[in-house]
Amino acid sequence: MKRRFKFEKELDGWFVDLPEWEGSKADLQMVMGADTFLDLLCEGEWVVWMTLSDEPFNGCNTLELMHYGCSEPTTNDEELGAWYKLNSYRGIEFDLEMWLCEVTRFVFGSLPNKIYFAC
Repeated sequence: MKRRFKFEKELDGWFVDLPEWEGSKADLQMVMGADTFLDLLCEGEWVVWMTLSDEPFNGCNTLELMHYGCSEPTTNDEELGAWYKLNSYRGIEFDLEMWLCEVTRFVFGSLPNKIYFAC
């Protein structure tokens, strides 16, 4: 799966534009580090267009799966999303950890070991 997504910053945070999502808008909010990730990528703008894929592509960066679950590193519950890590971006070390919720599984069909992205 490779697809381009629009993320928009609102007064209460970042949200992914996912028209086919049938859940609540709150489910689409980027939280727990994912908001910080988008703040890094947005370069002061209120919209970020990002291509995401579960396969590498030319010019991509990588988010690596750390563990499943929402809070504790020992949690092995895939039903609660997963923690991913951005080690570096544009040659700068970040070691930024972020939690990606079950919407990630909806988009990819799973919680991939690596998520490839480019803006």
